[in-house]
Amino acid sequence: MPGQMRNLFLATWAFCITFWAWNMIGPLGIRYATDLGLSAGQKSLLVAVPVLVGSLGRIPAGALTDRYGARVMFPILTLATIPAVILVAIAGQANSYPLLLVFGFFLGIGGTTFAVGIPFLNAWFPPERRGFATGVFGAGMGGTALSAFFTSRFVNWFGYVPTHLIISVALAVTAFVTWTFLRNAPGWTPQHTAFVPKVMGAARLAITWDMAFLYAACFGGFVAFSTYLPTYLHDVYGFALPQAGTRTAGFAIAAVVARPIGGIVADRIGPRKVLFIAFLGALLMAVILATRPALEWRAGLSFVLMAAFMGLGSGAVFTWVAQLAPSDRVGSVTGIVGAAGGLGGFFPPLVMGATYDEVHHSYTHGLVLLAVVTALALILTEFLITPKRGSEPELPAPARV
Repeated sequence: MPGQMRNLFLATWAFCITFWAWNMIGPLGIRYATDLGLSAGQKSLLVAVPVLVGSLGRIPAGALTDRYGARVMFPILTLATIPAVILVAIAGQANSYPLLLVFGFFLGIGGTTFAVGIPFLNAWFPPERRGFATGVFGAGMGGTALSAFFTSRFVNWFGYVPTHLIISVALAVTAFVTWTFLRNAPGWTPQHTAFVPKVMGAARLAITWDMAFLYAACFGGFVAFSTYLPTYLHDVYGFALPQAGTRTAGFAIAAVVARPIGGIVADRIGPRKVLFIAFLGALLMAVILATRPALEWRAGLSFVLMAAFMGLGSGAVFTWVAQLAPSDRVGSVTGIVGAAGGLGGFFPPLVMGATYDEVHHSYTHGLVLLAVVTALALILTEFLITPKRGSEPELPAPARV
């Protein structure tokens, strides 16, 4: 179908830039902690707050995409992220922790674009290539790698406020480009079902919650690590902000590279096998990281492999969604599953902050909990999910009189 690759590229680009904006607080978490004298719990809350809106906002974003299409939703959400980026800059310049929390909450709008891209690309690509398409689109989460590597460096090169203005300009350009050049698939038709019944219909599908848990485990783990890793590396290994940002970028790049591979391989051998490999690998890496491996190679390799396994799993989940979700509810199912993935990234930083051992500079308890969640996801993947769970729930037969 002509236009597939152009629209895939544009959607991935928009996702990447909005993800950079969504993750702007995480790379500067050490700076905020130092300037504002924050505790471990306050740091983790500040880093986690943008994830909340970026998670829950995916539910209406997915449903609205079914109705209005990605050509409308991508520019709207991209433009809506700009005021939040600027307000975060103002709050940070004023050294106001309450305002950073409030404006960081709205910064999460940038994270909702994921729920726009999945149904958009499902309409553009046939079933046998949707793993490839959603995997490539998912690589747009590389915006977190760009943010981890460049945000703190931009602050050093250009200043704190100009850095936020640069990202705002990038968002404005992206909104213009998507409105001008992005096109909905020729076969796409708007769904006019009211929002609440549409979401409730998706929520009644067992497969929605199966995929939600799996995505919370793999993508949520990625989001949690990519936002909290600079703080983790500083607390455990003593890295300064730029060095921690460089290593966090490496972590994100590993997941970004692995995600389309997960989708492509899932097209060939099935998403169940890919997810089994991903969760088993992530489980082993969580156990290894809980032992606090030594720098540089043992710890670095463990983090990179953890990211790769999470990326593989993230790519495979939406291949499974495309196979099992009813075609007219892909957007709504994607919204709920995407929200769960984001929420999976909201709680771990809070847990990490709450379980941090300041005496031994250790996050062992938080990593053990990650291992437990990953083991549960492994069991669900292998034994509990069946194609029947993607069908409509059966209604009780009418009573005979």
